[in-house]
Amino acid sequence: MVLKPADLGTLVGSARVIVHGRVVSLRAQSSNRTRIETLVTLDATDYFKGDLGREVTFVVPGGTLGRYRTVVSGAPQLAEGDEVVLFLGTRGPALPYLIRLGEGVFRVQRDARTGQRIVSRHPVVAESSVWQRVGRGTPASPLSVNDFGAMVRRLAGAAR
Repeated sequence: MVLKPADLGTLVGSARVIVHGRVVSLRAQSSNRTRIETLVTLDATDYFKGDLGREVTFVVPGGTLGRYRTVVSGAPQLAEGDEVVLFLGTRGPALPYLIRLGEGVFRVQRDARTGQRIVSRHPVVAESSVWQRVGRGTPASPLSVNDFGAMVRRLAGAAR
């Protein structure tokens, strides 16, 4: 399967909630005995769009339950302690879910040189609706969590 990566504006427009925080727990479950999903709880540090409170629990398809494991292509592998920015959708009373699975997850890490917290995957930012050249392997300058949050908030404000 080949997917066209979503640009940051599309992710921001599709998400009901954009939250920065740390994963505090993961719990696999099977609601209908045919598939496994993982409930992930995040300790929210900051919201760039929307607000679901201090702790957010969302669902990720796939996981391990006893001797059974379900792998879903494109679903992220999260672990306790991971610092992330998540783009979440909501639908009625159901738990929030990731927008475009792994594309809705931006991992945060400390820059070894500066000690600054940076977003490890540089977002695709489209300036217009016309085709643009993509330079593979082109080094992008690291983007701090604060700069990333400001970019997301600006895009969220423009979408209103």
